[in-house]
Amino acid sequence: MRYKSWFALFVVFALVFAACGDSTDETTPDDGGTDVTAVPGTVTTIDIWIAFADGPRLTYTEERAAEFNSAHSDYNVAVTAFDSYNTVFEQAQLALEGGNPPEIIHFFEAATQEALDTVDADGNPIFKSVTEAIGGRTEILGEPVILDDVVSAARNYYTVDGEFYSMPWNTSSAIMFVNQDILDAAGVAEIPKTWADVDAACEKIMAIADAPKGCITWPNHSWFVEQTLGQEGELLANNDNGRDGRATEVYLDSDGMVAYFEWWKSLDDLGYYIYTGVQRDWDGTNTAFQAQEVGMLIYSSSDTTVITETGTENGFNVVAAPMPYNGDVPYEGNLIGGATLWLRNGLDTVTEDGALAFMNFFSNPANAAEWHKITGYIPITEAAVQLLKDEGFYDESPNSLVASDQLAAAADTPAARGALLGNFVAIRDVITAAAEDMLVNDIDPKQRLTEANAEAQQLLDEYNSLFGG
Repeated sequence: MRYKSWFALFVVFALVFAACGDSTDETTPDDGGTDVTAVPGTVTTIDIWIAFADGPRLTYTEERAAEFNSAHSDYNVAVTAFDSYNTVFEQAQLALEGGNPPEIIHFFEAATQEALDTVDADGNPIFKSVTEAIGGRTEILGEPVILDDVVSAARNYYTVDGEFYSMPWNTSSAIMFVNQDILDAAGVAEIPKTWADVDAACEKIMAIADAPKGCITWPNHSWFVEQTLGQEGELLANNDNGRDGRATEVYLDSDGMVAYFEWWKSLDDLGYYIYTGVQRDWDGTNTAFQAQEVGMLIYSSSDTTVITETGTENGFNVVAAPMPYNGDVPYEGNLIGGATLWLRNGLDTVTEDGALAFMNFFSNPANAAEWHKITGYIPITEAAVQLLKDEGFYDESPNSLVASDQLAAAADTPAARGALLGNFVAIRDVITAAAEDMLVNDIDPKQRLTEANAEAQQLLDEYNSLFGG
């Protein structure tokens, strides 16, 4: 399973890190402190490894690095791209073995607990808190520090024990895209807000003369399950989702989880939900929407721009809306998704300050606004949001505002913040496998979730036996 390779990597990561020196030629780090300086006149290289290899997102990153290098001639930020978060981590492990790890690594939110727990053979953390590294400064190398301006949803998720351990960057939420032409043809007057609304809309859509193949789809990915738990105010794990102490118990068989799976299965049984047959199938579900095989798509807001533009190219009007929720219980809030930038521990002062300066430059208001326009990831700071509003961007691109508004409306509660727990990547796979059994093998949701809970609990117990103290 994919988890096992991840978990093993973290263990290996911890074991090999102590044997690896700093990557910079001009300095020698001490015992993790930051009091050694580079030789004057040298160019300090900052390697940043990201999990985006596609054209627009990689190009954006390379262009920002070039701008930073032009403004700071004593630094060279070098971007290396990989096709996934897992690949980044695998390659980081190999780099550690080779003694040349990057200074900044891009990890997704589910890896937060594992990144926090990973230490070297001497017990030193692999990564350094960016709050600690910034040390209360308001600018670094002339670049304003943006950490205090991060939007609340990302701040709430990534703040652990009062600190940002990593720098927020690409942040999304799960929202819904509708083919407005299909909804109009079916006489659906309002975009569905609740599960019951989706049921009613699907009945109308599937009744039209030239009905699409199905009504709605979304990837079979645990992230959407977690979003639903947040909406319902349900916890995925104890100790307030791991926010008030290490999570030691999972709740995959909770009432909220069962309710969601039963609703999902009912859509599938009625032929309203289209399952592509592939787990975590982002491309397949998006293709079904663009081919007008369904009228509604629940998806990541990270692709708002391309989904909207591609729909127009394909001859239909795409409208974005919040993710439908369970109307039978109070709505609490949707979660974030995405990833952050982690700062490697043990860097010398010059290298560390260069890395921090770049991370803050990377998400300054102008850059964060541009990143949002290109992708659909939310603008990560309040200043960027205001800049976009002042430019009138949302008047022209209202779909782009949906995710930010949805996240801003979320309550600051453990359920709506989302879970922090060990082996989260593996537990996600357990949830996804349970959903597939329900959809493909027609297994009763409650029965399958009871089994899944036992599997996930074992994974969490194994993790905590190594890292739980």
